[in-house]
Amino acid sequence: MALEVFHKDETLQMRRKLIGQSCRLFFSRDPVKIVRARGQYLYDENGMQYLDCISNVQHVGHCHPSLTQAAAAQMDLLNSNTRFLHDNIVLYADRLAATLPKKLCVFYFVNSGSEANDLALRLARQYTRHQDVIVLDHAYHGHLTSLIDISPYKFRKLGGQKEWVHVAPLPDTYHGIYREDHPDPGQAYADTMKSLIDEAHKKVSLLFIQELSDTQHCIFPLRYVREAGGIYVADEIQTGFGRVGSHFWAFQLQGEDFCPDIVTMGKPIGNGHPIACVATTEEIATAFTANGVEYFNTFGGNPVSCAIGLAVLDVIEKEDLRGNAVRVGGHLKQLLLQLQTKHPLIGDVRGVGLFIGMELVKDRASRKPATEEAAHLVRRLKEERIVMSTDGPWDSVIKFKPPMCFSIEDAERVCTCIDQILREVKKTI
Repeated sequence: MALEVFHKDETLQMRRKLIGQSCRLFFSRDPVKIVRARGQYLYDENGMQYLDCISNVQHVGHCHPSLTQAAAAQMDLLNSNTRFLHDNIVLYADRLAATLPKKLCVFYFVNSGSEANDLALRLARQYTRHQDVIVLDHAYHGHLTSLIDISPYKFRKLGGQKEWVHVAPLPDTYHGIYREDHPDPGQAYADTMKSLIDEAHKKVSLLFIQELSDTQHCIFPLRYVREAGGIYVADEIQTGFGRVGSHFWAFQLQGEDFCPDIVTMGKPIGNGHPIACVATTEEIATAFTANGVEYFNTFGGNPVSCAIGLAVLDVIEKEDLRGNAVRVGGHLKQLLLQLQTKHPLIGDVRGVGLFIGMELVKDRASRKPATEEAAHLVRRLKEERIVMSTDGPWDSVIKFKPPMCFSIEDAERVCTCIDQILREVKKTI
């Protein structure tokens, strides 16, 4: 039976009545009602096409036929509680293991990135027997209470910082306390980490890092954390699965010998289907088992979810989406850098692969964030049927995280529109 279809105004009215107002829409003043999608394109109720530069969750593209076929076939056969023995979960874990360093060989499947990060927190505390956590300023790790407590992006607007949470400055050489003119900004930021560890009396449970946080590559020596008995958690929810192009995982940009103790993954691994994962070492998993409390997740890693996960890995390989991220991401970044030479509003362009940020500033000398101009650019891009979002502490970073099938032509279209809109802005100043 076909579902009832409402006019956009009716849908919006019903949403305002039935859905919590804290659940905000993109373009809340004039939302886009999306009724179907394919690849990197969205279509509204009138059939109008929009280029999607937002949906990193739809990692290999919206409604990929290989994924819908895999989901339907497995759904028609079986979808059951994960405490029944089934092939899909072990086949999927084995495929994931092949992409990671050898020591990350134990997997826990859950339903969302928030669940994954919450479990990572539990694993770390059980293993280290410490409670204190170090996170980066402005970080966001999920919406569970345990994760709001370690997400400065959230807790600064709510109940404040817990005494066991230690916030390290974001290693940002554009706005940060140590900038590009510092002789060794990486070591300087690492020294601030050491100071935080000393303040915690060297009883740190873990360092939680969003790889390429806000499209800024984070570099921290692990030595200080591990000397304090802590472990390193790499939050790869937005950046994993080849988004950086040159590597499958963003943490691999740190070097061949670099290996976190835990890696967390979110819904992009299922192209938006509710599956997520925690990968860790045998030692940490053994310590977690030793607490005597069984861990189970009723539907985390169910047969349908794992069938979709396997199909996502197949598509990444068959369609060379990592290579596409290198080619298209590199071209997009170069186009943005060219625009930077023409438009003083563009203060910085950074990122890698198909995870790129373009920061707007009032003037390049003071680097004052151009929040209003960034919002205007996003609104105007929507009028050109390109959906984009802002990010960063001041919402002044235009963030590119499109589906991985994004093309050279898409990149050129976006940059042509940005150029045109910034020319308009220049005339009004």
